[in-house]
Amino acid sequence: MTTAAPASRSRSYWRLWAGAPKDLLFLIVGFPIAVVLFSVSIGLFSAAAGTIATFFLGLVFLVALFYVARFSGTIELNLLEWTGRPTIRRPDWRDGESRGGFWPWVKSLFGNGHYWLYSVWSTFVSFIVSLVSFVIAVTWTSLALGGLTSWIWLGFIPNDGQDFFLSAWLTETLFGLSPVDPRVGDMILQFVLGVLFAALLPFVLRGLTWMHWGVARGMLGSFRAAELEQEVATLTESRSAAVAAEGTALRRLERDIHDGPQQRLVRLQMDLAAAERQLEADPDAARRLLEEARQQSKDALEELRALSRGFAPPILLDRGLVAALESLAVRSAVTVRVVSSLPEGTTLPTELERNAYFIAAEGITNAVKHSGGSAIDLRVDAADGTLVITVTDDGRGGAAPVDGHGLSGLQERVRGLGGTLDLSSPAGGPTVLIARLPLPAA
Repeated sequence: MTTAAPASRSRSYWRLWAGAPKDLLFLIVGFPIAVVLFSVSIGLFSAAAGTIATFFLGLVFLVALFYVARFSGTIELNLLEWTGRPTIRRPDWRDGESRGGFWPWVKSLFGNGHYWLYSVWSTFVSFIVSLVSFVIAVTWTSLALGGLTSWIWLGFIPNDGQDFFLSAWLTETLFGLSPVDPRVGDMILQFVLGVLFAALLPFVLRGLTWMHWGVARGMLGSFRAAELEQEVATLTESRSAAVAAEGTALRRLERDIHDGPQQRLVRLQMDLAAAERQLEADPDAARRLLEEARQQSKDALEELRALSRGFAPPILLDRGLVAALESLAVRSAVTVRVVSSLPEGTTLPTELERNAYFIAAEGITNAVKHSGGSAIDLRVDAADGTLVITVTDDGRGGAAPVDGHGLSGLQERVRGLGGTLDLSSPAGGPTVLIARLPLPAA
C-alpha cells in the first residue's frame, strides 16, 4: 500500500514527459500562426471600422473577418485535439440556413453570436495568449537546456575583467565562505538550475496548453444552451425511436402469434370438436383426429417457444450473451461463426444483453432470408465504452432499410438505445451490419 501511490505518481510524471514534445511544438508553432491570423484579422477589423460609413464596403470587410476568425478558431481547436486535450464541441454555424438565399445567409451570419466571439478571439485574445505562452515556453526550455549543457560551453566564454560570480555571491551571503574557483561554482550552479527547470518543464508546458484549452473552451466552444438544446433533441429523438421500435416489435409479435400459434390453436379446437362428434360413431376416425390435435398442440408449443426465444431466451438469462448467440448460431439454417473478444467474465446489464441478442438475431434472420449466402460471421467486441455487434454474410448484397421491415426496425431500436447502426451492402456482397451500443459508465 505504501509504494502504490509513489509508483502511480511516477507513471503520471513520465506520461507528462511523453506529451511534452507535442505541447512544446503546439506552443511554438501556434505563435507564428496566431501572428499571421492576428495581422489579417486586425487589418480586416480596421478596414471594416474605417469604411463603415459606406456600409456596403464595411459589410464586406466584416464578413471577411468573420470567416477568417472561424478559420483561425478551427485551427486552434484542431491543434488542441492533436495535443490530446479533450474535444471541445464545435459551434452550430447554421450553414444550412445560409443556403436559402442572400438574406437568410446575412441573418445566419450576423445573428450567430459565435462569429462575433470568434472575431474577438482572433483579433485580440489569440495573439495575447499565444505571445505569453510562447515567451514562457521558449524561455523555460532555453534555461533548462542552457543549464544542462553549461559544463560544455561555459569554459569557452572569456571572463577577462569579470569580478562578479553568482555562485561566489550566494556562497558568501548564505554560508560566509569563499569558493575555491568561482567559474566552477557558476558552472555547477547553472547545471543545478538546468536540472530544476528541466524537471518542471513538462508541468509548465502542460499548464500553458491547458491555458489555451480553457480560453478556447470559453470562447470557441458551443454555447451551453445550444448543447442542452441538442441533448434534449437527441433524447427526444431516441425516445421516439425507442417507442417506434417497441411498437414495431409488438406488431410483429402480434402478427407472428396470429399467423402461427393462433391458427394452430383454432385448428386444434376444430379437431377436438370433430373428434368429440366421431367418438361413438367412428372411434378410429376420432383417434386419428386426436393424434392430429396432439401434433397441432406440439407444433403450437414449439412456435411459442421460438417466439419467446426471439425476445429473452432462458440461456441468455442463465449463461449470458455469448452463450445465447452460440445457441442461436447452432439453430441457424446457414452456418454461423461466432467470434467474441469480450474479456472472460464480462458482465453486461440484462437489458443491454437482451437488445444485443435481438439485434444479432434479426441480423442473422435477414441474412438467412434475403442474402442467399452460405456463411455468416457474427462478432462481438467492446471498445471505447461501446458494445459492437457485427454481422457479415457472403451473399448477393443490395440490402437496404425499408419501412416496416427488419432493418428499419433495427435502426429504430439501436437509435432508441443511443447507439448507431451502419450498413454496407454493395451489389455482389458482402453485407456488413455493424451495431454500436453504449456501455454503462460503470
